[in-house]
Amino acid sequence: MSDERNFPDWQELYRSTPAESLPWYHASLDPDLEQALERWQVARGRALDLGTGPATQAFALAARGFDVTGTDLSHAAVEQAVAQAAQRGLAARFLQDDVLDSRLDGRFDVVFDRGCFHCLPPARRGDYVSTLKRLVAPGGFFFLKCFSVLEPFDQGPYRFTPEALREIFGADFEVLSAEETIYHGPRESPPRALFAVLKPR
Repeated sequence: MSDERNFPDWQELYRSTPAESLPWYHASLDPDLEQALERWQVARGRALDLGTGPATQAFALAARGFDVTGTDLSHAAVEQAVAQAAQRGLAARFLQDDVLDSRLDGRFDVVFDRGCFHCLPPARRGDYVSTLKRLVAPGGFFFLKCFSVLEPFDQGPYRFTPEALREIFGADFEVLSAEETIYHGPRESPPRALFAVLKPR
């Protein structure tokens, strides 16, 4: 899980590739997030969609009444999300931001990461945790979806076990659950994933 991996130029990717063709595209709210919101009775508040990409999760949360901010490293992704929000009449905000050097202020009741964390360099994971510690409100929830070590395809994001997530986040977050699931999307064989529910200590 610590080997070096190569990732796309996110700016160029979102500039040149239709969102619907991206392997992580999922038009509606992620089913694991939907179930978690219901289980933990989270129905309102400030929500951050971290690494928003095609912004489908931000749109789905906004449609449910959350006060949503979506951020992405890619200017192109953010520009497309702003245009889509205007077309849909949704009040979500979108900002270009680097989670490892974040300019966000304030705190969020819900933070959802559906593919950012598992693309970060292993040496920067501590910086990521520090950012999340600052952004998740006391009593709030951090929902994380990342590749599972059970995913057999040997390229793409880093893989994790529930134990690894507890080791990485455990000093600052209580890991309430970390369950095996899949990345819902356009692929016939969806990647294996972990969906974790965390609360700040």
